[in-house]
Amino acid sequence: MTKLDMAMRAAAALAIVGLAAGALAACSSNGTSGGSSGGKIVAVGAENEYADVISQIGGQYVTVSAIMSDPNTDPHTFESSASVSKQVQAASLVVQNGLGYDDFMSTILEAAPNASRKVVNVQKLRSLPDDTPNPHLWYDPATMPVVANALADDLSALQPDHASYFRKNEQTFLDALKPWTDALASFKRQYPNVPVAVTEPVADYLLDAAGTQDKTPMSMQTAVMNGTDPTPQDIATQTSLFTGKQVKVFLYNQQVTDELTTKFLAAAHAANIPVIGVYETMPTDGYNYQKWMSAEVQALQKAVADGTSTQKL
Repeated sequence: MTKLDMAMRAAAALAIVGLAAGALAACSSNGTSGGSSGGKIVAVGAENEYADVISQIGGQYVTVSAIMSDPNTDPHTFESSASVSKQVQAASLVVQNGLGYDDFMSTILEAAPNASRKVVNVQKLRSLPDDTPNPHLWYDPATMPVVANALADDLSALQPDHASYFRKNEQTFLDALKPWTDALASFKRQYPNVPVAVTEPVADYLLDAAGTQDKTPMSMQTAVMNGTDPTPQDIATQTSLFTGKQVKVFLYNQQVTDELTTKFLAAAHAANIPVIGVYETMPTDGYNYQKWMSAEVQALQKAVADGTSTQKL
């Protein structure tokens, strides 16, 4: 996402906050402005993978919504709205990614401060600097365990009587992550230093944990992620990875495709290099976070082991 895109989103969100103020005031009469609904904690995840983890930790004591949840659209083109502002402002627990990925959330929260609202900013939770090049933190195996812990803390603070319930759900969630992390470790042992190519750094954290060698220049990945044109040199380097069969797998963001991605896909197919369509937004058809991550590793395993492509989960 470019700095201009971020600035435009922030400006739009700020304007929308004003439009939502009247609607939010009206909420005070039905009990939602306090962040509870029928005795449940009202929570919002900026991205649906974070909303899913909130739901798994909070269980029966939370009502959760996700702002960005469509795996068939480009999340970089998301625009906030008055209804989004109302959702965020009415929540007593909010999770956002940070690193410029969902700055509209910060704009809304700053315009409607609430001292009792719990806000989990994953960038800050991970103590990551603003210039961290890859914002797709949910693909990093180190991210969700600390998010789950922070959620159990915040949910327990909001409803102390149910603290043991939240802690139990946290442990259940951590246990459910183990098949994924075990699969990553197994892949790393079986296929050390597998060379791969990508379009952008969506799954780079996962690929790093799997022990692969990402051959695509980071400058090209950043350009594609930010919607700018890669240099001719980077395009030539990427193309040579396919024509020279220097990589075993090609991974692309199947939510964000353009003419350049299409050309790379054609080159990979021509060289009989299996391709994987990775997801920036969690698929909603039968997936939760841990099943999604496990499915991405399984796709990588099939690509390397038998040359199988997985362009859709």
